[in-house]
Amino acid sequence: MPDVHAIDEREQSFVMAWALALGSPPLQERQGLMTAPLRQILSWVSLRRNIPIGTVIRLAVQMAGEVRRYLHVPQVRAAAQFTVAESIRQVRPHVVLAHSLGSVVAYEALHAHPELTVDCFVTLGSPLGLPGGIFDHLVPAPIADRGARPAGVRYWVNLADTGDLVAIPRRLGDRFPVDQHADTPMGRIDFHTFGAYLSSPLTAAAITPFVRNPTIPDQIS
Repeated sequence: MPDVHAIDEREQSFVMAWALALGSPPLQERQGLMTAPLRQILSWVSLRRNIPIGTVIRLAVQMAGEVRRYLHVPQVRAAAQFTVAESIRQVRPHVVLAHSLGSVVAYEALHAHPELTVDCFVTLGSPLGLPGGIFDHLVPAPIADRGARPAGVRYWVNLADTGDLVAIPRRLGDRFPVDQHADTPMGRIDFHTFGAYLSSPLTAAAITPFVRNPTIPDQIS
């Protein structure tokens, strides 16, 4: 099992923000948790969500490392955005499916390249709105606690599994100009996986109006 005590200060800060956002505890309980050891905080998440502590710790450590590398290592951030932007430029898809941290990369890449146009931007299990951990580090920076729609995005759909521990908060429309939001339970075992989102009828319903051939969607994921 990964060691939560081995992660660095930025990763610990992310885990704290993520854990507190998962439960939205009352102020008094939140103040107590903010001074508690990380493992105790993750145990609280485990009990609150009825998910094994090992699963919670593995997810927290993996997410924290990936988020730190993307948000705080400039060359990683630039390379990831370049890859996404070039894929969109070459393929010219009608629909872009962006899953998990990939939704953060795609969002920033589309902002950085306003000449790229996408008929439908679909965010799946997105942590874009996570306060403290991701939302406050976005480029461009949110204004008045609101993120902006990339200039080339014509329509934005956000889909979230109700049990997804990464899609926090689920309703991105509270922080971004999302045109359509839907959430539904997809299963305790496969929560957050790209496969679960791709096989969901919600995803099919979201992209069908925007693709040339509904059986072979034009997409970047």
